[in-house]
Amino acid sequence: MKFLTLFTATALAGLAIGATQASAASILDTVKERGTLNCGTDNTAPGFGYLNTATGQMEGLDVDFCKAVAAAVLGDASKVKFVTVTDKSRFDAVTTNQVDVVFAHTTMKPARESAIAIDFLPINFYDGMGVMVKKEAGIAKFDELNGATFCTTQGSATETVLSAAFKARGWTGSKVLTYENLEKLFAALNSGRCNAMSTDRSALAAWAGNSASPADFVILPDILDKSPFAGFVAANDSKWRNALRWISFGLFQSEESGITQANLAEKLKSDDPFVQKFLGAGGGFGKDFGLPDDFNAQAVKAVGNYGEIYDRNLGPKTKMYLDRKGTANALWTQGGAIYSPLWN
Repeated sequence: MKFLTLFTATALAGLAIGATQASAASILDTVKERGTLNCGTDNTAPGFGYLNTATGQMEGLDVDFCKAVAAAVLGDASKVKFVTVTDKSRFDAVTTNQVDVVFAHTTMKPARESAIAIDFLPINFYDGMGVMVKKEAGIAKFDELNGATFCTTQGSATETVLSAAFKARGWTGSKVLTYENLEKLFAALNSGRCNAMSTDRSALAAWAGNSASPADFVILPDILDKSPFAGFVAANDSKWRNALRWISFGLFQSEESGITQANLAEKLKSDDPFVQKFLGAGGGFGKDFGLPDDFNAQAVKAVGNYGEIYDRNLGPKTKMYLDRKGTANALWTQGGAIYSPLWN
């Protein structure tokens, strides 16, 4: 009887665990059922997530990653709802299920994964924290800003980095003001409410480049901290996280394999067995992640490979041109850090 009681209790516990696991549907299943991806992104970061008032459309590298996910999961890049997030709100947005994923120029840091309960996706842009001043101030380097007022965004790690930099230099007169988003941050610098604007160097270049007079601003040469950007999802949903990881890696691999929007139709007819499988024309990797076999082809069809995404938003024809050559943002085959693991 004791054995029966123990067995029954154990069996019931097992059934309870199984029921809990079964009831915890992945966000991947939710997105498929909903038919729309809710993607969190900024709308004040030119080159990454920005609302183009002339066209009424969202644009940027982060926006294109949202579109790539929608295309890969749902077969249609237009099936994405952009939800505006700020540095302060972005983590709550994903942990409270307001959005399915966030791509918003977010720096990957260990404390964010451990304390906030998020899982980062692959790094899709390598940046560094910098400082921008008005040219008329005559400042040439960070060490000349003792006593200055710095401005940055609320909820970012920049305030902590600045405080550490002040302490390391023995500065006591410098202070930091915080603003809701990059638009208000730039306005504070432009109006003289602060002497220096500090955030990721890509954002500094974007706001200076898109200003009425780019020559009026100087980005100092100092890099105060590393800023590797990555999208992120709520923790403990490996099915969703893994699908999005390999969608991102697929964009990197597409560039490495020379697969573009322009030649996609031709590549789908390739005799190369890897290309065939990668694009889902001969088998595919989709079943491994709960995705259609042609998820990589759908992503490239929608936004192009990683290089095309980069050039469209940050390349030589943009106002904030950030050259990939010689930087971590180049492919690993060209000395950079953009790298996809093996697919076969």
